[in-house]
Amino acid sequence: MHPCAGGLGRRAASDREGMRSIRWIGALALIVVAIAAPARAEASPASVAALQAALDGLHLYDGYVDGVRGPLTRRGIVAFQRRRGLSVDGIAGPQTRRALGWRGRHGLGSRVMRQGNRGWDVAALQFLLQRSGHGAGRADGVFGPLTHAAVLRAQSAAGLAADGLAGPATIRSLRGGGGGGGSQLTSGTPSGPVSFLRPVSGPIGDGFGAPRDGYSHQGLDFTVPYGTQVGAAGVGTTIFAGYNNGGFGNLVVIQHRLGYTTWYAHLSSITTWVGEQVEGGTRIGYVGSTGRSTGPHLHFEVRRYDTPVDPLPMLLSAVSARLAPPAPALRDRCQEAPLERRAPHGSDWITVERLCVGPGGE
Repeated sequence: MHPCAGGLGRRAASDREGMRSIRWIGALALIVVAIAAPARAEASPASVAALQAALDGLHLYDGYVDGVRGPLTRRGIVAFQRRRGLSVDGIAGPQTRRALGWRGRHGLGSRVMRQGNRGWDVAALQFLLQRSGHGAGRADGVFGPLTHAAVLRAQSAAGLAADGLAGPATIRSLRGGGGGGGSQLTSGTPSGPVSFLRPVSGPIGDGFGAPRDGYSHQGLDFTVPYGTQVGAAGVGTTIFAGYNNGGFGNLVVIQHRLGYTTWYAHLSSITTWVGEQVEGGTRIGYVGSTGRSTGPHLHFEVRRYDTPVDPLPMLLSAVSARLAPPAPALRDRCQEAPLERRAPHGSDWITVERLCVGPGGE
């Protein structure tokens, strides 16, 4: 035996132990990175919203595109993974993203978005625009005219060059609040000289932000009897008057100035029509329990550019239903396009909102 063999053997063993330690540390680091990266992506509200928009486009998600990952979002992921024969883990990992096709492609910030683009990043952009109070209509991953107009509004509010191209500067401004509107969805203090009459006389039950199954309540519930007359909350134009399959039931939407709309849901019957010019107190319908409702009440929402805001700070003490007689039977309809009487299944956005007054119109 070579005189140094024992030492070499011990050194070789030590080297092997060292290599095993290095490999273990490296593997551990990879595991940490692998765990940390998806966790950050999963926690990003814009990424969650993009996922919700993709699932909604495939009719696998019935909630709001709100950027909050709840049971409805997980249920949609699981349903999609089963449909495509993927590993079912309820997580939108790389394999699931690839299976989503164009709806899962292009990370936010990976390109400058413009009209005509579509993808995951566009849906995330639409969510950020909506959260910042600039509105984009429905978050569907398609960069159309409404999204283009919303980008222009956001850029102007942030002091950026208003070119309609959503690049890094625009995305940064939206993530940071973009012009002072970033807290509207949660603070309930939208800008603009707007106030509304109370649509009915009665107590308020569930308020804005009350917890729901996987999302937050986006309006006020007036707990009043079945058949109570509902009055318009202010001057405007009726832009939707029909049944909505997304849970609102019989729904009336009125367009006001400065991009505001008021929504009146679960009505037993509707007495207004698309194109009617209303004022505070014009009778628009009666309280009911249609759609996704647990009993008679009026669900009342205020939105700005389709972004729900807390109505309470804008409500006057006066009640609209007491202030004016029923509207005359005039049926002045909008000229741009016919009314689609029934909203798409699962929709929480009225696609005909732009019929009478376009976004930003006064």
